[in-house]
Amino acid sequence: MESGILFLGTSGEISVTGKQTRSSGGIIIKTQDCQFLIDPGPGTLNKAAEYGINLRETTAVLVSHSHMNHSNDINAVIAAMTHNGLDPKGVLIAPSSVMEQNLVTPFHQKCIERIITTSPEKKIGIEDIEIQTTKTDHDDENTIGFKIYTPKFLVGYTSDTKYTKEIAEQYKKTDILIINCVYPDKTKEKQLILEDAKKLIKTAKPKLAILTHFSSKMIAAEPIYLARELQKELKTQVISAEDGMTLDPVSYSANLKQKTLNIYRKDKN
Repeated sequence: MESGILFLGTSGEISVTGKQTRSSGGIIIKTQDCQFLIDPGPGTLNKAAEYGINLRETTAVLVSHSHMNHSNDINAVIAAMTHNGLDPKGVLIAPSSVMEQNLVTPFHQKCIERIITTSPEKKIGIEDIEIQTTKTDHDDENTIGFKIYTPKFLVGYTSDTKYTKEIAEQYKKTDILIINCVYPDKTKEKQLILEDAKKLIKTAKPKLAILTHFSSKMIAAEPIYLARELQKELKTQVISAEDGMTLDPVSYSANLKQKTLNIYRKDKN
């Protein structure tokens, strides 16, 4: 399996999700041996089929929080992964709000091999991959972001959150930072706006920043051009995600040396 990042969807607002102006299918991250699906919102199965993703190959599903456009298709994805429970496999990683709200049915909980209910600042090992959960400030107080450490690259995903310097500092040294930049300017919601994304990039200094999860206002403002302006100002590569966009994360790695934290080895010391 070749390493890659694929955006099954880039919708970040219920009006966009409802009209499917942009899809809300989540993000696929592939490494040599693993396939991860982040935030399977409405349309995940359709877009996975359209873009040639075999959900049976999914190693783990990572759900950042309970809101519909991040979690709607959990059960459908688990069914597709496991032949509706005939071949129990895979891992589900999610905060407590996802499980407490019964977003995963009792039947589908039995279909998956392992469920990890987690919170910010935890470490999880899956094969040669290590996942760190990160802090957020969002309406679902249990929301988590992710840092995914692979042998060749490090990806950060902010999930939905407002900006704080503490949140931004979590993503230092990431090769690729996926930013849920929902609005172009001021909002009362606990979401990132373009100015927040700029501050986040300046603090984290990723090799590549990707803006995604757009509202109708952000789409109208043409995020591809907003990303270009950020890139010119910050001297950091910044792009705007599109549905179906793929990229090779290894090409953005700071180096090709082992970046794994080796948490199990540390635990032994």
